[in-house]
Amino acid sequence: MGLLALLWGSSFLWIKLALTGLSPIQIAVTRSALGAIVVLVLCYSQRHRLPTDRTVWGHLVFAAFFGNALPFVLFAVGERTVDTGIAGVLNATTPLWALLIGIVIGSERGNLGPVRLGGLLLGFLGTLLIFAPWEKAGVASWDALAILGAALSYAVSYAYIGRKISGRGTAPIALSAAQLLTATGLTAVAVPVGGLQPVHLNATALIAVGILGVFGTGFAFALNYRLIADEGATNATTVGYLLPVVSVLLGAVALGEQITPRVIAGMLVVLVGVGMTRWQRKPVLVPIVPVPALAAKA
Repeated sequence: MGLLALLWGSSFLWIKLALTGLSPIQIAVTRSALGAIVVLVLCYSQRHRLPTDRTVWGHLVFAAFFGNALPFVLFAVGERTVDTGIAGVLNATTPLWALLIGIVIGSERGNLGPVRLGGLLLGFLGTLLIFAPWEKAGVASWDALAILGAALSYAVSYAYIGRKISGRGTAPIALSAAQLLTATGLTAVAVPVGGLQPVHLNATALIAVGILGVFGTGFAFALNYRLIADEGATNATTVGYLLPVVSVLLGAVALGEQITPRVIAGMLVVLVGVGMTRWQRKPVLVPIVPVPALAAKA
């Protein structure tokens, strides 16, 4: 779990460094392609095959667009001006968007309570605290909204995958490989539109996008599925609490980013809110004690 948090949490740092020589779309297509290669190798080494059902591939186009292509581009667009630490904190709002989407589509309406609703409200108040539109030193900007849009995009993808793709008999690692392969195609199509800006390649950008694709995308996807298999989905989701901490620390140490007390407070409020939205009431188990008279008649 610590390794996965480091891989995902450091992605914001690698994006920032890759922007020194590549455009957002160039970063997105490169990391998707490298990640797809890694997961494809792992998939076939475990003797799994990509899905053959056309319907599944149709669903994967939607999942890959909102789960990879769009957020990969939006994160890179946003980090042109937004610090890596703030990007990581805003990414932590994904579970809040996921719950809100669940309420809208009806999948969460029967599982709500005052704690979860309070967590949803608290989480978005923490996000507002981070943006601080009432202050000149706030981070409210179109680039910051792009990062928040990327977090929302992830939530849309998770909801769609849960309804249309998962549990259909295909191995998760195979679905992951197919999704990244589809994302590579989608971002490649967008290159002529917004990815033909002059490239100023340098060693820093090449190394950063290579690490981002191979480790932050490819191995991180595979490791996440391994974590779910070993620890269960509920325990695996706790890695999300570590990502903003990693991004904030790396941004401060590697890039000298200044993290204000307001942003730290906002991050803590968001994480507490996310924790509250994941609260579930445990069912009370009532022991069944046989009545002697009835037991005798039986």
